[in-house]
Amino acid sequence: MDAPEENGSPFWRFSLATYRKPGVAEACLALQDGHGVDVNVLLFAMWLGTQGRRLDAAEMRRVLDAAAGWARDVVVPLRLVRRRLKDAPPLVEPATAQAFRSEVKRLELEAERLEQEALFGLAAMLPASDGTPPTAAVRANIETLAQAMGTAFPAAAVERLAGAVMQL
Repeated sequence: MDAPEENGSPFWRFSLATYRKPGVAEACLALQDGHGVDVNVLLFAMWLGTQGRRLDAAEMRRVLDAAAGWARDVVVPLRLVRRRLKDAPPLVEPATAQAFRSEVKRLELEAERLEQEALFGLAAMLPASDGTPPTAAVRANIETLAQAMGTAFPAAAVERLAGAVMQL
């Protein structure tokens, strides 16, 4: 995530700062590739947690459902094209393909920002803080996300993410 921090919601700025922390990008991508996590939803759950806002399973499912169509129809196809262009594609000159890949990467990032702005708007309809300490709420939201997805995330990834968020 290499976008200017001054653009976008507080959630977007949180995501940019968090993603730059050591080990966060790797943990997010491992959960994305290994467990099918929408990293934007993961970051959203973490952001809410930093405010002491915990989501229950039904609320997390609502967030997942809200994001699913955009992620499936826009973000993921752009990601697949970008990844495919990493290797020398047939027909097109490598330098031309890499320039095109850079543009696809920019569009993918903008698609993610738009998803995050929509999720930020959804935050107003979710519960306020219940007094849970932020560290506990971040961990709880990550675990609730895993449960809503019908999986379990590796403990090391959860700890890496929760620890990085609390260093902000």
